[in-house]
Amino acid sequence: MRRPRLTDWVFLALAMMIGVAAAFVALRPTPGPGHSAHRPVVTADLVPAAHSDGLSEAESGYRFERVTTPAVRGPAVPVAFRILGPDGKPVTRFLDNQTKQMHFFAVRDDMNVFQHVHPTLDGETWRTALALTDGGAYRMFAEFVPLDTKDPRHPVVLGVPFTVPGDTTFVPVPAPAGETVTATGYRVARVEGTDRVPLMRAQVLRFAVRDPGGALVTAVDPHLGANGHLTGFHTMLLSATHLHPVQPLGARLVNGELAFHSMFSERGEYRLFLEFSHGGRVHTAAITVAVG
Repeated sequence: MRRPRLTDWVFLALAMMIGVAAAFVALRPTPGPGHSAHRPVVTADLVPAAHSDGLSEAESGYRFERVTTPAVRGPAVPVAFRILGPDGKPVTRFLDNQTKQMHFFAVRDDMNVFQHVHPTLDGETWRTALALTDGGAYRMFAEFVPLDTKDPRHPVVLGVPFTVPGDTTFVPVPAPAGETVTATGYRVARVEGTDRVPLMRAQVLRFAVRDPGGALVTAVDPHLGANGHLTGFHTMLLSATHLHPVQPLGARLVNGELAFHSMFSERGEYRLFLEFSHGGRVHTAAITVAVG
């Protein structure tokens, strides 16, 4: 019988190492669906659920069906769409959400263009128009609350991208700030300053409003059945977050403050658009906040 040589011992050692490795892999628990072996499993009990964010044209059984998509610039570019329900048929009735069945938004990817309008129903089709005087990449959002919802405070938000061709004047998204000025001269200050907003935690955002003369606004006119309306958009993802008014309609503003319940589900910067009515017209204040 041939005596084992050094190479025989080397091959034997390699075979044993391979066998041990194979046994380790076979016996190691397999991660469940949707989880990485290196990602901690987070249960639904530990993380509160956030409502729709408009990153998809389909959500909760509802789907956005394009009829007329903006493709040109202009002061009143027509938009038409249908909302298809879980049965595939157009849905023509939703719960009122701040006095409207349907809220419709359009934002450009640099957040320099913001539109908030309310489509009207024409048969099975929702129609509206957008003021799009500059080109670029946009996203439009349809926000509604289904009749059979279990949580009327969390609307369904469907989002669809579109592009307006032609020269575009892009504007960098402003950094997080403690104060901003509307196009009409109202100064709006975030009471918390530039503090970061916690991620996935319910909190209240407060904004102090001053008129063009510098006086604190102590009362505002009703706007969409409330003292104000606030929507946020993630500056990178273009996801949408709906925020709910704290004060009841008609309540006087203590220290000129408008307050909103909020919860943000993504880390990063959000551009907030605050709408309020005063002096017979609606004013829009845009301000950036950092989350996380």
